[in-house]
Amino acid sequence: MKRSGTADLPLHYGHIPKWLSLRMSRLGLAITEAIITEYGTAEVLRRLSDPFWFQSLGAVMGMDWHSSGITTSVMGALKSAINPLSKELGIYICGGKGKSSRQTPQELLHYSDHNGLNGTELVRCSKLSAKVDNTAIQDGFQLYMHSFIVNTDGLWTVVQQGMQDGSSTARRYHWHSAEMNSFVEDPHTAICGVNQGTIMNMVTQAAQPARLSMLSMTTEHPSRMIAEIQHLVLPNHHEVKAKDIDLKRLGAMLWLTHEKQPADFEELLLLEGMGPRTLQSMALVSEVIYGTPSRFKDPARFSFAHGGKDGHPFPVPLKVYDETISVLTKAVNKAKIGASDKLQAIQKLGELSRQAENDFVPNNNFEELLEKERNNSWKYGGKTIFGDAKPPKGGQLDLF
Repeated sequence: MKRSGTADLPLHYGHIPKWLSLRMSRLGLAITEAIITEYGTAEVLRRLSDPFWFQSLGAVMGMDWHSSGITTSVMGALKSAINPLSKELGIYICGGKGKSSRQTPQELLHYSDHNGLNGTELVRCSKLSAKVDNTAIQDGFQLYMHSFIVNTDGLWTVVQQGMQDGSSTARRYHWHSAEMNSFVEDPHTAICGVNQGTIMNMVTQAAQPARLSMLSMTTEHPSRMIAEIQHLVLPNHHEVKAKDIDLKRLGAMLWLTHEKQPADFEELLLLEGMGPRTLQSMALVSEVIYGTPSRFKDPARFSFAHGGKDGHPFPVPLKVYDETISVLTKAVNKAKIGASDKLQAIQKLGELSRQAENDFVPNNNFEELLEKERNNSWKYGGKTIFGDAKPPKGGQLDLF
């Protein structure tokens, strides 16, 4: 078993407005289908087990780039969109937040019965992953959300989150069934997060005698596990700052989609009539689908696709969001019947953006960029949980 990573996130409360949740489900489904089409369901599981990719996915879907709310909202959106198509897609999501998390065993058994899987073993894996993070590692975080994602081959990923009483921090845990060895002996290279002093860790090698006694009811035989763990810690400040972003990557993408636009750009993309603002979003969506793990070290950058529901870095541009969903959905549907040219074009867009980084030198215009995006948000149907974006006082500004 590989416990693939953790993420410490500022705790956010509040609801997801319907206008955003519906779009999150549609975009999440399109991105998932694109990954399955290109790489298979095992790659979806691998990516969900990467805390940096997961945070980037939430940001590109319009959630607040750094908040704990990404976990429950992204998994909820994916579950509502993927499960009705689970037979076709070959992937299924169990559990969720609160009461939904307690339905995981029944959902796993139901899915296993219809797909020839060992449901009892999958339920055991679900319970053990929760027990390790909630009980064996007493780091002050108590789980309140548990999602178990499984494919028809029985491979799985767990995404679960805990909250610390008396603090404003949540911690997300990622597990991946690849390289399964043991749940109970050294599953971590470290316990990451803000130093809280001495904690009790029942999954260290030194705790083996006590562990064997406590877990004697199980059939688990401890053996050393090699863990490859990543840890993401996001700041408390809500606004997106230049220090949160790889400005070379963001700037090169903006330069390509808004200024350079090579002569064959629209022909290459097969997206005639699409303006530079939607190309900006598509370039970031392309990276979520096709990018390598090293591309997701700055999740805040992906909030420049569709903003954030609280207005950071700017209001969610609904017109752009809908166009992105439409383009990607059509591309995926065509790829299903053998016409993959549009998906290839979306992939090429991300490649061009990465190539542009070779010669791009960032400037100091980050605050100006934010101002332009906010001032022009109303043109694209900008919306936050506080209401619709309004034209700036004193005149209109062009985006680029």
